[in-house]
Amino acid sequence: MILIIESGSTKADWVCLDKSGAEIDRWSIMGFNPYFHSANFISQTLLKHPEIRQIKESVDQVWFYGAGCSSESLNKIVFHGLTSVFQNAMVRVDHDLKAAAFATYNEEPHIVCILGTGSNSCYFDGNKLTEKVPALAYILGDEGSACSIGKKLCADWIYKLMPKSLIDDFNESFKTSKKEILENVYHREHANVYLASFSRFAGNYPENTYIQKIVRDGFRKFLEIHVMCFEEAKMGVPVNFVGSVAKAFESLLKEECERLNISYGRTQAKPVNLLVQYHLKTLDILSKELNN
Repeated sequence: MILIIESGSTKADWVCLDKSGAEIDRWSIMGFNPYFHSANFISQTLLKHPEIRQIKESVDQVWFYGAGCSSESLNKIVFHGLTSVFQNAMVRVDHDLKAAAFATYNEEPHIVCILGTGSNSCYFDGNKLTEKVPALAYILGDEGSACSIGKKLCADWIYKLMPKSLIDDFNESFKTSKKEILENVYHREHANVYLASFSRFAGNYPENTYIQKIVRDGFRKFLEIHVMCFEEAKMGVPVNFVGSVAKAFESLLKEECERLNISYGRTQAKPVNLLVQYHLKTLDILSKELNN
């Protein structure tokens, strides 16, 4: 069996293939990020899922692409978590940017951007992936992401800057308090995922001018920092996007691209489907002898 996994900080999509490349099953579980999760946490969490326990001895290949998997030392954390579960498998761990680049590749060089829980970008020419601007994560960066939207909503709610027309629904949706928000942000783990969870509120009001301004401002800042840094963007190379925020507010994203004369390509909410096809057709994983 072959497993192909695309993991953000919040959720991971898993696809299981047989040796002919046919899909056997798929599921979604929590995402793993080596900045926040240890190898032991990853392995113990995986073993809680019956679908994984049932197949772990039969898996030959694991292709994992995850948020935070941006260096050898960080990749090793995820690698050891996976190999302790899939002990008979070849395991490959790489950055979620590479998954996004593979999934949106259309036989031409392009810039690819992630706008999900966090945000990031790179240029992919079909062979080499190039990053220009570092991703600074949820405290200093993640412009245009679910986390940045949630951060703004929480701050405005606490400051009483949120429009009165939205406050009642916000209160009903989250039943929270300033104390609880500050506790989760400053004293508990996974503050990025916690903040991103508030972004779903924005998705309920896509036509609201206050919400649109938050989203537009985030997109504009992201594009200015993470896309216009590439000379290729100024030359009209297509810019593709993956992630839930990009898909939920695709029309606003297109408009902000037009404002900056960026050549908008396409948006994929879930890149895992195209990622599977890329592995089967371009990487030809069925015909390769792969070793750990």
